[in-house]
Amino acid sequence: MNKKFLVAFNRTRGAEVASRVVVADTPKTRAVGLLSRSSLEPGEGLWIVPCASIHTLFMRFAIDAVFLDEDLVVRRVLEDLKPWRLSPWVLSAHSVLELPGGSVKGTVVPGDRLEIG
Repeated sequence: MNKKFLVAFNRTRGAEVASRVVVADTPKTRAVGLLSRSSLEPGEGLWIVPCASIHTLFMRFAIDAVFLDEDLVVRRVLEDLKPWRLSPWVLSAHSVLELPGGSVKGTVVPGDRLEIG
């Protein structure tokens, strides 16, 4: 994974979503995703680009998944997605921001616009 950290900010609500986001934008980094991790710490995230569906097969922890369109508008949020689950295919999604399970708690909802940079 690329070690350059980005910040995810919810423009709609004026709040930071994650301060240490890593981008997975190559076939290898998208395939590995969070499989090599034992957890995500508060403030960490993985932004998978492009991506419209995820799985938590072989993962050891729950995540929150924020599905974003090409304009970074939230299209769907899955909170506390447990290991060994499949997400639905989100047709309008272009990327997914994966966060520690239980971190979203309704602070990011469909229709919100994020900035990631």
